[in-house]
Amino acid sequence: MIIFNWIFLTIVIIVILVLIFKMFYYKHLHDKTVAERNQLKDALKEAEILIKKYQIQLQRSLGNMGLLDEEVRKLKADLKAIKSRNSQLRVENEQLKRRIRELENKIEALL
Repeated sequence: MIIFNWIFLTIVIIVILVLIFKMFYYKHLHDKTVAERNQLKDALKEAEILIKKYQIQLQRSLGNMGLLDEEVRKLKADLKAIKSRNSQLRVENEQLKRRIRELENKIEALL
């Protein structure tokens, strides 16, 4: 009977030791996964902050592009106006030169 008690007690102690070992092993795995999950959450928060930062910079850049586009359109319109004015002045200049030649010819004719 004592032998059975010793065998039973030894089996119970071995089972308890195995269960304690498993408990610490799974606790270690759980802590490791929690730490990895927290690192992943922190990395995602940092990535989200960076994405927001770059999104704001992109919006500013696009806004600046809009302003630059407006300036380019204004300059194109000014350039067209100057070209048309220049061509008009050339025509007027040619007419004035022709008129001067006519007047010079009349003066020569009178002399």
